[in-house]
Amino acid sequence: MRARPPRPPWTFDDMADQSGRVAVVTGANSGIGYVTARELARRGAHVVLACRDPGRGRAALDRMRAEAPGARLETRRVDLASLGSIREFATGWDHDRLDLLVNNAGVAMVPFALTEDGFESQFGVNHLGTFALTGLLLPHLLAAPDPRVVTVSSEGQRFARFDLGNLNAERRYRAAFAYVQAKRANLYFAMELQRRADAAGLALRSMAVAPGLTRTNVLTGGANSARGRLYTTLTGLLVRAAFRPTPEGAKTSLFAATVPDLPGGRYIVPDGFLQLRGEPTARGRERAIRDVVTAQRLWRLSERLTGVTYGLPAPE
Repeated sequence: MRARPPRPPWTFDDMADQSGRVAVVTGANSGIGYVTARELARRGAHVVLACRDPGRGRAALDRMRAEAPGARLETRRVDLASLGSIREFATGWDHDRLDLLVNNAGVAMVPFALTEDGFESQFGVNHLGTFALTGLLLPHLLAAPDPRVVTVSSEGQRFARFDLGNLNAERRYRAAFAYVQAKRANLYFAMELQRRADAAGLALRSMAVAPGLTRTNVLTGGANSARGRLYTTLTGLLVRAAFRPTPEGAKTSLFAATVPDLPGGRYIVPDGFLQLRGEPTARGRERAIRDVVTAQRLWRLSERLTGVTYGLPAPE
């Protein structure tokens, strides 16, 4: 039997025209978020760079305008470590709809810290902040004819020991375990959002993605910058040597955000070994995708902790 020829690489040139879409990309001032926002804008979308630091947001906006002349861009502040900031962002939304929300912002393997609302920072920012922002923007998403939500998880979620009783470091904190657990929560959230949208008969499509090993500052910037020069130097060398360029990591986000006939409820990952590198592909064999019981328990807990309710029925 003749082997199938290898699939050609998916490139940014394969993206469909995005003219007329209004998009929000969180954490768009650097890394994968920056590339995602820039490429969406290059294809015609009106892109809102949702950034925690206004100065970095403006600097990213200026750089992006130079790289994509004529792009329709703006920056707005949102801090996913603050429910107040998230509510302020959602309350201030003044476009007539929101076609695409890319939940990209997050923190990775940081020292123990609490958010403004008292949540462990990785769980609070990566999952609860994403959950609250999506829920508060849901009315604007549902005003769009074909709304889509893309939530960035991680290939590391495969190794999580998900413990609903220790999501907020109630008993013990280990940075790496807290990170992969929060990224598993992102996958549970994306899949449960799709199930609830389907149960309500809504057109919304929810996707999760894993970028693979990618060169960003997530391991050296932010709270990790306080770990000292030795950590920063060694981690920076590792990232440059072993991780792939940032645009490669943005492929799964852009694939999930733009492929026209991609059904909702898909988990898009690199197709290579351990999902570390490769071309975007849909993966359906993750146990977390089928774990409806845990996803629903996490959903109820998230609504209680954030005070944000979606009003969507749980699937029967």
